[in-house]
Amino acid sequence: MKKLTVFTPTYNRAYCLGKCYESLVKQTCKDFIWLIIDDGSSDGTKELVESWKKENKIDIKYVWQQNMGMHGAHNTAYELIDTELNVCIDSDDYMPEQAVEKIISMWEKDGSNKISGLIGLDAHTEGTIIGTKLPGQIETSTLFELYNKYGVTGDKKLVYRTELTKLYPYPLFQGEKYVGLAYKYYKLDQKYKMLLMNEVLCCVEYLEDGSSLNMLRQYLKNPKGFAFYRKELMKLPFASNSFRFRQAIHFVSSSIMTKNWQFLKETPQKTMTIFAIPLGILLYLYISSKTRTA
Repeated sequence: MKKLTVFTPTYNRAYCLGKCYESLVKQTCKDFIWLIIDDGSSDGTKELVESWKKENKIDIKYVWQQNMGMHGAHNTAYELIDTELNVCIDSDDYMPEQAVEKIISMWEKDGSNKISGLIGLDAHTEGTIIGTKLPGQIETSTLFELYNKYGVTGDKKLVYRTELTKLYPYPLFQGEKYVGLAYKYYKLDQKYKMLLMNEVLCCVEYLEDGSSLNMLRQYLKNPKGFAFYRKELMKLPFASNSFRFRQAIHFVSSSIMTKNWQFLKETPQKTMTIFAIPLGILLYLYISSKTRTA
């Protein structure tokens, strides 16, 4: 059995998926499966992938499903993956040639059932690191600590043990297609740390149709998903009060969008949420204004 699954959620990205494929073909270590979760594409993605499978250069598995959004595609991937490790590489991203080799080498050297996985770096396509590097003075950390204790910034590439990613599936809300992926990661943070790896594992190109550039619209389209996500973050036992208060502000804003006037009964931080109401209203008005004029 292969050691790693590289999974790629995709939706009408046939025009850029080839760069990801070519990078996987060039990997110095072929101890991986490429699992493509096609989240309802209608642009010929299936036919393109079938042509790659016929080339037989790497092990490819392809699954088509009705469109459920990124978190729904992740749910499907985690249900299907049976390798020890997995990593998500988006359809507009690609891996440096030695990325798989570096992942497997580090895991075989330092991995254990006391660790949830490893954290590597993302870089822009011209080679510059996204955000900051990982702290060199420590070997392990939770994802939450990296950003909130050590001051790390920018997207990072996460490699997880598959048996753990099968836990805490993302909820699906009717008519919505977004729940913050970090919900699962922070759940795992409560029990495990991750190995730190100051190596670029993924090269990222932020495309105009990518979710990173459409976050405000996502707030309006997926208020129940965002409210769930913020409510869960308020429950984190290791979070500071300032962190929880920021989540409360967003929770109030998303609750207003859904006209959920019972949000004070649902919040895990009632007093904090009461104080967050004025700022939550302002955030709601800001998001509504920006998306109306965009």
